[in-house]
Amino acid sequence: MARTKEFDKEQVLDAAIGVFREHGFDGTSTDMLVRAMRIGRQSLYDTFGDKWKLYCLAVERYSTEETNAHLIMLRNEPRAVDSIRAMVDRVVKTAEQACLGINSICEFGQSRPELTHIYQTADRRLMHATRQRLEEAQAAGDISRTLSSDAMADFLFASVAGIRIAARSGASRKQLKSLGRLALRAIE
Repeated sequence: MARTKEFDKEQVLDAAIGVFREHGFDGTSTDMLVRAMRIGRQSLYDTFGDKWKLYCLAVERYSTEETNAHLIMLRNEPRAVDSIRAMVDRVVKTAEQACLGINSICEFGQSRPELTHIYQTADRRLMHATRQRLEEAQAAGDISRTLSSDAMADFLFASVAGIRIAARSGASRKQLKSLGRLALRAIE
């Protein structure tokens, strides 16, 4: 008779996300995962398949949660410019935590179609909402009208990646705040 699983799949997936965030795919061993997830090796394989499938699930869950957190920032402020500022401020505040999305892109680029699909899905959702808020801020006269919302959104997300990478390389809180301010100033 098969035993019932005695763990919450979402909780153990979150534990795997923590390991992958810190060590990447190649730097993470199955032993590291089973220790962090507090499940047996066979349970890992039975529930998630192999390490690669677990990694893809982790990247997908992480991307969805991060995108949703950014969308909340973009929707919570009545003034569009304030929502954009809130999103950048959130990035600065959380930049010292490794970003699985950026780390995954750095590790694999566009070489793995299943990951590229995950990145593009998250990117489409977030870019659409960001462009919309940028256009609202332009219409209100709060930011520059000389640049397209596409160009500004591209710049903001390149800045987000830069802020997170700077944090991983040891940038101070003061430096991260400065990078965030400069990103916002560039679209004013």
